[in-house]
Amino acid sequence: MSGREGGKKKPLKAPKKEQREMDEDDVALKQKLKEQQKALQEAKAKATQKGPLTQGGIKKSGKK
Repeated sequence: MSGREGGKKKPLKAPKKEQREMDEDDVALKQKLKEQQKALQEAKAKATQKGPLTQGGIKKSGKK
C-alpha cells in the first residue's frame, strides 16, 4: 500500500529506428510523389481562381 504505486504508469521508451539508406528506386519514387503533390497544389490554385462554381443562395421569385 505504497503511495508511489498509484496513478498512471509511464510507458517505456521505444528504441530509435535506424536510418536506412535510400537506393535509386526510393529516390525516384520520392521525387515522383513530390511532383504529383506539386501538380495537385497548382490545380487547386487554378480552380480557386475561377471563383465559385455555384451562385448559391435562396432564389427569390418576383412575387410578393
